[in-house]
Amino acid sequence: MEKIGQLFHVDGKAREATTTLVAGDLGAMVKLKSTHTGDTLSDRAKAYKLPRIEFPPPVLEMAVVPKTKGEEDKVASGLHQLHVEDPSFQVEQIPEIGQLILRGHGDLQLSALLSKLKDRFHVDAELVEPRVAYRETIRGSAEAEGKHKKQSGGRGQYGVCNLRMEAKPRGEGYEFVDAIVCGAIPGKFIPAIDKGIQDTIVRGVIAGYPVVDVKITVFDGKYHDVDSSELAFKIAGRNGFKEAFKKCKPLLLEPIYDLMVRVPEEFMGDVMGDLSGRRGKIQGMEGEGRYQVIKAKVPQKGTLPLFYNAALHDAGPRNAFTGFLALRNSPAGTSGEDCRRVRRRARRGLICCGSPMGTVADELHFGYSQTRAA
Repeated sequence: MEKIGQLFHVDGKAREATTTLVAGDLGAMVKLKSTHTGDTLSDRAKAYKLPRIEFPPPVLEMAVVPKTKGEEDKVASGLHQLHVEDPSFQVEQIPEIGQLILRGHGDLQLSALLSKLKDRFHVDAELVEPRVAYRETIRGSAEAEGKHKKQSGGRGQYGVCNLRMEAKPRGEGYEFVDAIVCGAIPGKFIPAIDKGIQDTIVRGVIAGYPVVDVKITVFDGKYHDVDSSELAFKIAGRNGFKEAFKKCKPLLLEPIYDLMVRVPEEFMGDVMGDLSGRRGKIQGMEGEGRYQVIKAKVPQKGTLPLFYNAALHDAGPRNAFTGFLALRNSPAGTSGEDCRRVRRRARRGLICCGSPMGTVADELHFGYSQTRAA
């Protein structure tokens, strides 16, 4: 409940006191305590609630980073307060890529938000291209022995497990099979092996990205009546998984987006050339009057530059719509050496690696559909 004090007619920066506001008036109230954008204010005796404003989906997505290290919390807090005032933009922290993502209706709106951050919250930030959430997987099968042995006086640690790793069809995720016979490993230690493997899957092996679509079978092993423990077999499972993964022709997968571009017919060739230059695959075209709708599949890393390509600024009004489709092999990581190169770049801070995830899944549903105006 709000207590209404003064009312004003608003004309730019000028305000004129009034006692009445009617439909069509642009007015202002002061000192409201709990009212937010989209709320309806009405007489308690004649309560009425208007439908909330439906904002169009965002057209641009960028990552926000502070210019001063250690001010990440201030940036996030400031943007969330601005979002309460202006729900037309979205802000979300994505742990998977370790970035704060800002989604809005163009670079002008995002730049204005950064200016408000600086003026009102005294935080200087900048916009950068979001990182790409790659995945690791394999193309073959292999067996490996995972061992953990430690003796330092008194009770030691001992666990050995033999693992078989196989590739699964895209999208089927992780599978663990217990094929131990004759008590080679006591049943109470099998879950520890699985836990060690799942911990490694989240962190990745070659480039630090989560692993998808692998089947692990534990078929043999060794234990010690005194020295074996759940911790020993957890570490053994982790070591065995890493060793087998390196033997299975590892590679990186990159997110692929469905893209539709609506462009004037005379500029269709330029847009198609630009898409092809970004490793996009043209799926087809449809006519809409004087416009052509181009359908394509484009890697996530190629979608953002598409909307800023200076060569296409003269192509007239055009719209682009994107949505996540699937994962496919990335040319940036088709071999072990390529993956190691990605890891080196990650250590230099050029890409994101090793971010924790709660669930490993093939399809990365980001929880929203993107609509971008180019």
